[in-house]
Order: sequence, then structure tokens, then C-alpha cells
Amino acid sequence: MTEQTRPLPLVPPLDTSSPGTHEVRGEDGRAPGGPGRQWIVWAQPEVADRDDRPVRGRRIVLQLVGGVVAVLVLVTAGGAFASQRLAEREAVNDAANTADTLAEAVVQPSLTDELVAGDPQARAAFDAMVRERVLSDRVVRLKLWTPDGIVIYADDTDLIGQSFELDDEELAVLQDPRTVAHISDLARSENTLDHQIGDRLVEVYRPVWTASGQEVLFEIYAPYDQVSQRTGELWRGFTGVSVTSLLLFLLLVSPIVWHLLSRVRRSQQQRERLLQRALDAGADERRRIAASLHDGPVQELAASSFVVAGSVAKAESSGQSALAAELRTVSGTVRTSIRALRTLLVDIYPANLSRAGLVAALNDLSQTVATDDLTIELRVAPDAVEALGPDGERLVYRIAQETLRNAARHASPGSVRLELRKGPGGILVLEVSDDGPGFDVEAIRLDPEADHFGLRLLADAARDAGALLEVSSAPGQGTRWMLSVPRGRGSVGRQR
Repeated sequence: MTEQTRPLPLVPPLDTSSPGTHEVRGEDGRAPGGPGRQWIVWAQPEVADRDDRPVRGRRIVLQLVGGVVAVLVLVTAGGAFASQRLAEREAVNDAANTADTLAEAVVQPSLTDELVAGDPQARAAFDAMVRERVLSDRVVRLKLWTPDGIVIYADDTDLIGQSFELDDEELAVLQDPRTVAHISDLARSENTLDHQIGDRLVEVYRPVWTASGQEVLFEIYAPYDQVSQRTGELWRGFTGVSVTSLLLFLLLVSPIVWHLLSRVRRSQQQRERLLQRALDAGADERRRIAASLHDGPVQELAASSFVVAGSVAKAESSGQSALAAELRTVSGTVRTSIRALRTLLVDIYPANLSRAGLVAALNDLSQTVATDDLTIELRVAPDAVEALGPDGERLVYRIAQETLRNAARHASPGSVRLELRKGPGGILVLEVSDDGPGFDVEAIRLDPEADHFGLRLLADAARDAGALLEVSSAPGQGTRWMLSVPRGRGSVGRQR
């Protein structure tokens, strides 16, 4: 409540990164491979840092506009509150000045002992003076009180003669003469007849004295409508200046922001071009190395294998069985080296992946990894790779390659099934399962000192590409890997 008090000179105011598990269920609703089998999240997409996302001009502009709108709302709300407080303060000050002027120039000279005593003629004369010279648009109520709380005069005649208990502040005004003004909510019993004027009024009271020195409490009420009108004026002026300043600021800042966004976009495009060139250069280098190995050492070893095979035949025909056995061993070593080099060629540069597609590359990979002790079954749904881009194909090939290698090392002799299908929501699912000895996933995951470089490569490849990689395995129950690549994912490098 706004209040103004002045002394009187008159006397005699508010991990998603941690792996999770869920139970594996087959088509019959039972967990395959025995009880306790669960899918364990081996790698999942990382949530990109907010500061690492690419800058988009539309987003920046929307943020700037949103900030301006938020500031406008705050300025409007703050301006309305400040305007109301300032208008109330001005109204209280004006009412206090009006009360002092009326008290000293009009009321006190007309105040007589007969009026205080309740003389009807004196009250009638005072009432005529009040209605002629005091009551107006700026003063809507006037009351005179004795120190005992008896109303000796009121423009509302129903209050005359009634007795009300003065509050502590009114008694203090009589004891220490001063003018007190504040916004009244008309909650006291004496104000029951004032609600017809309004719910709130500006109330001012101070003491006045008769010629003989009798003290009387003088009280007036000013309408609150003046506060509302003044609040609107102040708010319009304040808001107009603020909105104009904000719009001018926005007009000045917009070209600068647009220029900076253009520079950022150019920098991003340049960085993307450099990254693409680096990837292309890496692919060209792998292609060159693969070509050099294929046209050089592989061909020479193949020729050497033919020569050694001929020498074995000559040695056997001439009866040199010991030499033939040694040459046969050398021929086997050469063929093993040729097979290893060809496998390395596929690892370095899977030509069929870019030339014939993912299905052909997986077929070649299966034939390369398969041995007499390890059979590989490849199942590919017809529409599985329709929406998969080059980066996604490389990811699927890389995961398939590493899991098949692990199966060849640990599940042989045995069988492996590699399945590529489309899951719900357009998700591409790669599942590689073997009937090998399996392993304790939790033990390996919780052992940071263990050398599981291949498994770390699997996790890094899936995580960086924004894919989900899960494993299900237990000792004596085989191993199943499942890679889920959401639509729009599978790009090399962290997702933005």
C-alpha cells in the first residue's frame, strides 16, 4: 500500500550413457539359449553436446525473435507494475497536498466549537460550505472525528453521530500532528457506505483545530480513478519508449547477426568440404594400397605357388620324396600367405561394397571368413538396405566383419548366421549369431584391464554412427550381436 506521511507545521511508503539390459525373447515368448539370457547394450548413440550442434540461421533468428518477445513481455509487465506504483505515489502526494490546502484554507477557518458540540445550525452551515467549496471530482468524501471516535460531520449524513474505534495510526496522528495519506481498500466498518463510490479510494487524514484549540481529526477520500488514468498514461509512455528502443536495437543488430551467421555457415561448409576431402583421400589411399598389393605381392606369390607346384611334380617324378615334401610345405605356406593377403585386401578396401553394394560385399565377406570348420549362413531381406546410405552400409559391413572374425576365432568349429532385416519404424537390423562357447559379457565389460580391442572397436563404431549395438551371450550358450541403425542415422562421425 502506498502511503505518504508528513509532519505538520501547525501546532500549538527456479546416464543415458550407462549400458542397460533387457531380456531376450524368441517368437515363442521364451528366452533363447536357456534362462537368464539378456540383451546387454554394448553401445548406444551419444547425446550430442548442445554447443557441438551445427548453427542454423533459422534457429538463431527464432531465438533472437523469441528473446525480443520475452523482453517485451517482461517490459510490459514491469512497466505496468512500475506505472501503477508511480501513479499511486503521485495520487497519494496530490491527495496529501489537497488535504493540507483544504484544511488550512477552508476547513479550519470554518470549524467552530458549536459544530464540535453537535449544533444543527452550525452543522448545516458547515455542510453548505463543504458541498460548495470542498466536494468535487478530486474529493468525494469528507469526515470530521472527535478524538473519541465520534463522527461530528460527514457528507454522508447517515454517519453523523456514529462512534467507531480509531486505529493506532489515526490516534498517532492526533498525538503527533502530521498528514498521512495511503490507498484504502475500504475494509473498515466506517467505510461500508463508501463502496458505492468504488472498491478503492485514496484516504488522507490529519488533525485540525477550532479557534479555541479543540482538536478534530479531518479526513477526506479522493477517487482511485485518477490513479488508473495516470497509470495508463505512464504505462503508454514507458512502454512506447521501451518498445521503440527494442525495435531499434533489433534493427541495428539484425545485419550484424546475419553477417555472422553467413560467416559461420561458410566456415561449416568449408569444414564439411575438408572432412569429405579427408575421407575421399583416405579411400583413395586404401584403394591405391589394395591395388599395389593385388598387382604386386599377391601376383608374385601366386606365380611362386605355381612354380613351387611344378617343382613338387618334378621332385616326385625323379624320386626325391624328401624334397617333394619340403616343397609341398612351402607351397602350402605360399597359399596361406596369398589367402591372408586377399583377406587383408578385402579389409583395406572392400571393392564390392562401393561397386556392387552391401549384399554382395557381405556375401564375399562370408565366403572369405568361412572355413571347413565354420559354416556361415547369410540371410538378407529384399527391402532391408533400401534406405541405407553409403555411410550406413560401411557401418553395417564393419560390424559384420568384426563379429564374423570373432566367430571365426572363438566359435570354430561351428556355424554362424548373419541376418539383415528391416525392423519397426524403418530401423535396419543386423544380427550375427553363432553356436560357439559364448562368454560372460558382464565380466568383460567390468574389466577395464582386459585386452578386448575388437570389442571396443565395435562399440566405438556403433556409438559414433548413432546406432545401437547389443549383445547376448553366456558361457556355453553362444553369442548374438544385434545392430540397430535408425532411419537417417548411420553417418560416419558423431550425429549432430
